[in-house]
Amino acid sequence: MQNFENFLLNSLPTSKSIHPTYEEALRKMLIAGGKRFRPALLLGVVNAYNPLLIGGAHHAAYAIELLHTYSLIHDDLPAMDNSPLRRGEPTLHVIFDEVTAILAGDALNTYSFEVLSNAPFSDYTRVELIRELATNGGLNGMVLGQAIDCYFENKPLGIEDVKILHTNKTAKLIAASLKMGAIIVGREKLGEKLYDFGIKLGLLFQIQDDILDVTLSSQEAGKLTNNDEAKNSFVTLLGLDSALKEANDLADELIVELNSFDEKLKNELSPLLTQYINRHK
Repeated sequence: MQNFENFLLNSLPTSKSIHPTYEEALRKMLIAGGKRFRPALLLGVVNAYNPLLIGGAHHAAYAIELLHTYSLIHDDLPAMDNSPLRRGEPTLHVIFDEVTAILAGDALNTYSFEVLSNAPFSDYTRVELIRELATNGGLNGMVLGQAIDCYFENKPLGIEDVKILHTNKTAKLIAASLKMGAIIVGREKLGEKLYDFGIKLGLLFQIQDDILDVTLSSQEAGKLTNNDEAKNSFVTLLGLDSALKEANDLADELIVELNSFDEKLKNELSPLLTQYINRHK
């Protein structure tokens, strides 16, 4: 992942203009770091089957990180979660202003597809990757999840509807990261299997985030915690103990599936996934 981090830092968005802070705003949350979980999933699949394609795969992993970072910038806006902290740093609307944060998010969103369009793959592969990222990050994916989340604030949903919310808001982009790795190495049938695995992984990721929201301080988490009381979080609806049981059951299911992968894929993904699958414990 250090090679990916170097690639990201050498490929930061560039925009020279009379605007005094626009370029800085584009780069701020990318430089701030983060788990890089989604890029790691994509790169793990590629490395398992064709390490020679890792250099090209960095472009696709970067595109996912750009889209994910835009979503965090917009999530933190006063109109949405109104969070002052992200990745251990003040959020963009705090550092600059709300307009700059909105526009920086817009720019990173569209730039992710520009990066993919210039990635060193065949035209077919580029189109498939663009379609996958757009489908899972857009109107019937992450954005739909954000819309449901915001609309039903202070309006409790049933647990199955909450799973639909977070399948869209969180899980689909995680699932797409795995599937995009499979597309790059020409294993599209495997991509479907990995996508289904990724949906479960994404739901676990969200349950864990909800648990950590009430068990970690903002300093420990690097973002504002104890901020989900009005949201349809798993802890809000189920309580902490039941949310922990839900996470444990899903973690056990994912470990079984992970162990069913072929040896190359299991060896590549296990160190990363075992750490994340158990991070709530």
